[in-house]
Amino acid sequence: MPPSDVLVYTRTAGYRHDSIPAGARALVEQARQCGFEAEATDDPGAFTDERLARCAAVALLSTTGEVLTDPGRTALEAYVRGGGGLLAVHAAANAEPGWPFYGELLGTRFAGHPPLQPGLVHVEDTAHPATAHLPARWDWTDEWYDFTSPPRESGVHVLLRADESTYTGGTHGVDHPLSWCHDKAGGRFFFTALGHTSESYASPDFRAHLAGALRWAARR
Repeated sequence: MPPSDVLVYTRTAGYRHDSIPAGARALVEQARQCGFEAEATDDPGAFTDERLARCAAVALLSTTGEVLTDPGRTALEAYVRGGGGLLAVHAAANAEPGWPFYGELLGTRFAGHPPLQPGLVHVEDTAHPATAHLPARWDWTDEWYDFTSPPRESGVHVLLRADESTYTGGTHGVDHPLSWCHDKAGGRFFFTALGHTSESYASPDFRAHLAGALRWAARR
């Protein structure tokens, strides 16, 4: 039988978002609605070959800093290279700063963000399961993450981008990706920069965004 679990990982070694409990509940609920078993944990001991072999996808939820052990990194890399799917949400862009393999998956690194404020999201891919349900122009409130290099230049497939003319403090200009995905190193990687607030995880649109990301990462 194919793997049927989703592991939601919430450990932080830096800033910890207040929205993590709401996000973990939402991811577990969406995974179960998609037909997966799901659990949330902050235990780095969960990253073993045996545990990951049962996973259809792994989600890193606003993880910050060095949140894995060396054996855990080895196991997660082997999981991805073996065809596994990895979903990174919001501050997971600031996870594992010293691990080159994770940087390759992400395609860039977190640089900073302006204050929380409303703005406009443009949907670039209207067919992807994580974005097909969204309006072409989506009003949203978030931290509007900036990155150390243009994400698109790393070869990722961009799904959402920010309209910097609708908020203050952006640094990328007209091409400011917020969510992207790609097949990489034998596996699948999906990132969304959205999800700072607890209220985000009550939004039907954002919950469907996460559910579509999980289905894509799990090749369902």
